[in-house]
Amino acid sequence: MTGFSRRVEQVSISGIREVFEAAGEDAINLGLGQPDFPTPKHARQAAVEAIQAGEVDAYTSNKGTEALREAIAAKHERDNDLDVDPGDIIATSGGSEALHIALEAHVDAGQEVIFPDPGFVSYDALTHLAGGTPRPVPLREDLTMAPETVEEAITDDTAAFVVNSPANPTGAVQSPEDMREFARIADEHDVLCISDEVYEHQVFEGEHRSPAEFSDTGNVVVVNACSKAYSMTGWRLGWVTGATDRIERMLRVHQYAQACASAPAQYAAEAALTGPQDQVTEMREAFQERRDVLLDGLDEMGLDCPTPKGAFYAMPKVPDGWVNEVIDRGVVVVPGDAFGEHGAGYARISYATDMETLKEAIDIMADATAAVR
Repeated sequence: MTGFSRRVEQVSISGIREVFEAAGEDAINLGLGQPDFPTPKHARQAAVEAIQAGEVDAYTSNKGTEALREAIAAKHERDNDLDVDPGDIIATSGGSEALHIALEAHVDAGQEVIFPDPGFVSYDALTHLAGGTPRPVPLREDLTMAPETVEEAITDDTAAFVVNSPANPTGAVQSPEDMREFARIADEHDVLCISDEVYEHQVFEGEHRSPAEFSDTGNVVVVNACSKAYSMTGWRLGWVTGATDRIERMLRVHQYAQACASAPAQYAAEAALTGPQDQVTEMREAFQERRDVLLDGLDEMGLDCPTPKGAFYAMPKVPDGWVNEVIDRGVVVVPGDAFGEHGAGYARISYATDMETLKEAIDIMADATAAVR
């Protein structure tokens, strides 16, 4: 009987999903990495009009429509001061596919990929699926990734390292100085830096800078998406941009695995990127307000939590049994070790939920904290 590939046997179902399965139907879900806002009306309307006009019945270009790629290039000029050629952009099926094709195109069997620990669960899994060897590195006390830690981890077998800011699961925001250093490391060591910037618009303190701003060698590729900025997780529209030769190699993977991103989603994304940006600001302000309420609640519980400066996650240190006690009482949170070995002793809490529900969850977590102490 045909067995299973070694690559897939090294990957298991996400620990986040296991928590969801264990929770009751009426549980308060603070485990979901998804904004609780609707997609902007003008983005939805653009997709409806394109469908009704018969403009989405056929494949688009493998890279995506020219209009969408021009909108993405304009976004990078507006938000990141980057001059990006629309020809050096691939529209993907969410940021997840962008990460996947970046790794598939650059990692050979046995080569190492460095990424933060705790870090987004896909980094480890996608490295395995590309045949690579994961090389997670621990974080600073404030849960940012130190450039010197990355540089020390580089070997002759290193193919790439991943930077994620603002970060999932920590909410940490790397400083501009860190981002400049990551670019230097990529340039001097001639390794690829994959910059995962899907939370770039959820920054409360500091500023978002891309290592692509500081690189001169084409050794940085940027992954982004409409998912978090425009509350479009279900639309599955992301992109990757980088040097022409890197895009050409990633396109080879994308065209056989996906052909093209969903056409209706491309029209919606174009409208989101070029239309009013008011909702982006409103979401960020709402997340910051919720963050402050959650941090106050955690402080009253006596739980230490590095201040998340972006995204919509907090990662407090928690006592033994805390996660199970919270889940048993009807609030879904995710154990920190679901995000890597160094996440043990932490929990990830998503505050992408309305304020009333968040306050109810805080009260329940307070009772759970008292119960396990």
